[in-house]
Amino acid sequence: MSTAVLILGESGTGKSTSMRNMDPAHTLLIQSIRKPLPFRSKGWSYLSAANKAGNMIVCDQSAQIIAVMRKTSRDVIVIDDWQYILANEFMRRTDERGFDKFTDIGRHAWDILTAAAELPHDKRVYILAHTQSDEAGRTKIKTIGKLLDEKITPEGMFSIVLRTAVQNGNYLFSTRNNGADTVKTPMGLFEEDFIENDLAAVDAAIFAYYNLAEQAA
Repeated sequence: MSTAVLILGESGTGKSTSMRNMDPAHTLLIQSIRKPLPFRSKGWSYLSAANKAGNMIVCDQSAQIIAVMRKTSRDVIVIDDWQYILANEFMRRTDERGFDKFTDIGRHAWDILTAAAELPHDKRVYILAHTQSDEAGRTKIKTIGKLLDEKITPEGMFSIVLRTAVQNGNYLFSTRNNGADTVKTPMGLFEEDFIENDLAAVDAAIFAYYNLAEQAA
């Protein structure tokens, strides 16, 4: 069973930027929408027929994303941004009436989350997603429709949920639940309530915590 991690936060609070220190040789980035990386991107390039060594793809189709996750030899997979996988399918199907499309969207999203946790033991999957606030003021992952919210609760499928925070111009990850969000981490993984938004450091901590073994690039 792989280690799947949710990274939650509003746009512009450091989710994508947290990848800046990741090793491109060991990382596969799946973008739901094509956008430039928000940091100097040496070593990052799009996979194509002419560039088989690329480590970035653009895809918002759940079946294709799952196939790529299962096929890649890279140790770390980052999905950025999960919420747009749902939103893009919704926009493509706006002409459809009824609720079947919401059931399909929820199922496709669930399929990705499930597959992220069913990869080989040493794999780590980081799923970056936006947040929303419910009627009670609780901050949670942003979804579409009631299926994911009422029947599944995506955060319940993860042992590690981090949330971005910006304090005095510093971009951080929250590691402790504040009583009104869905943040959670295993006991002893992080000592501080807030850590630098450095996904490479997070991955190193998880790697050591679970005593994982690195695979060949």
